[in-house]
Amino acid sequence: MKKILLLLLLPTLLFAKEFNPEDYEDDIDKIIEASTKSTVGWERLEHLCNNYANRLSGSHQLERAISWIYEEMTADGLHNVQKQEVFVPNWKRHYESAKVVFPMEYDLTMMGLGGSVPTAQEGITAEVLVVRDKDELERRKDEAKGKIVLFNAPFVSYGQTVQYRFYGAQWAAEAGAIASLIRSVSPTGMDNPHTGMMAYVDSLPKIPHAAITLEGAELLQRYQDNGTTPVINLTMHAKHYPDAISHNVMGEAKGSTMADEIISVGGHIDAWDAGQGAHDDGGGCMTTWEAVKLINDLGLDNKRTLRAVMWTNEENGAMGGKEYAKGFADEKHAMAFEFDVGTFAPLYIRFSGSEELFEQVKKFEPLLQKVNPQITVAKGGGGVDIGPLVETGVPAMSLSTDDQGKYFWYHHSPADTFDKVDEKDFKQCVAAIAVTIYLYSNLELN
Repeated sequence: MKKILLLLLLPTLLFAKEFNPEDYEDDIDKIIEASTKSTVGWERLEHLCNNYANRLSGSHQLERAISWIYEEMTADGLHNVQKQEVFVPNWKRHYESAKVVFPMEYDLTMMGLGGSVPTAQEGITAEVLVVRDKDELERRKDEAKGKIVLFNAPFVSYGQTVQYRFYGAQWAAEAGAIASLIRSVSPTGMDNPHTGMMAYVDSLPKIPHAAITLEGAELLQRYQDNGTTPVINLTMHAKHYPDAISHNVMGEAKGSTMADEIISVGGHIDAWDAGQGAHDDGGGCMTTWEAVKLINDLGLDNKRTLRAVMWTNEENGAMGGKEYAKGFADEKHAMAFEFDVGTFAPLYIRFSGSEELFEQVKKFEPLLQKVNPQITVAKGGGGVDIGPLVETGVPAMSLSTDDQGKYFWYHHSPADTFDKVDEKDFKQCVAAIAVTIYLYSNLELN
């Protein structure tokens, strides 16, 4: 009889653990109202961009920004505010230029790619071989020796086109080139160069590697197509310095009944030495921080601890995420959330984890759609900084936005500035993140 009774009760016991959106309507309304009214996060993004631009790892600007965040998190009344020491690469570009010297004298707008070796002090003056892709270089590799190879690869998608930035120097060196250039990884031109990380292998010569704009690449392409071999001078005085000390910085909204279970949520505070790092990833940092702050300020009952984390060194080494996972390995992470796709209107909350847990998170949709009717919950959450945590089995979430193709207009370029972020979009992102992490903090997890 007892077994029969238990079997009859089992569906009820399981249902008691199911997420019910109606239980949280009032709290979600408070979060959305507070996100709409508060200007703190928005003003902090402006302050970050106005005062701490060019936050490349190893820079004074980055550490000033981190110290400012630490002080502000403390003033917010967040719990356990701390800085975690991280050793990071320390590469600086210094003076650089690219100039056509034949058939006319013309300055090319350029940016060295992160981690590139320098040229000689006087630069490299050489003929240019322009290729559209790796396959064309393979067909014409006998022409590349002693030249500067330019990969004039049109933007298809970031994942596909970025290979020329990351591997281009290797491919050109293998063909005998003395330097390599890429057309900036962006769908637009406007003479706006885009930098980013590249890589060498010890088995090949390390040659200078830089990005020029769409307009510069097409100029060199037209010369070649019309039967003229252009000559340019490429000068890069970049230098690798010993690793520097940086920091992850974080603060918490303490959980009520499961405080030892952590939900880490954040973005990366470092940015390339171009523009102000507004979309990449100042907006990701300020929205996630503001989300945790609002939940804490409202005094809501988040059962798990919400930790706002600003990771360092995502752009050229990802040491912040690695050190975080290592340093907090003894903690129980219930979930890790990363926002690093540009601060546009929120469109998807993405989740990676068990199918059972995904079905629970999927029930967040009606409440998220109070923020923006277009928001849906989909699979595929993750990010560079939370990657090391996710590898240990921690569920991952991230926010995808409706950038209408604009994010890569600004990405890693001088155009990534505060004026490119919309305040309404910013506040909607805050609300979507706050709703998500608050609801998740109250799930019954097995």
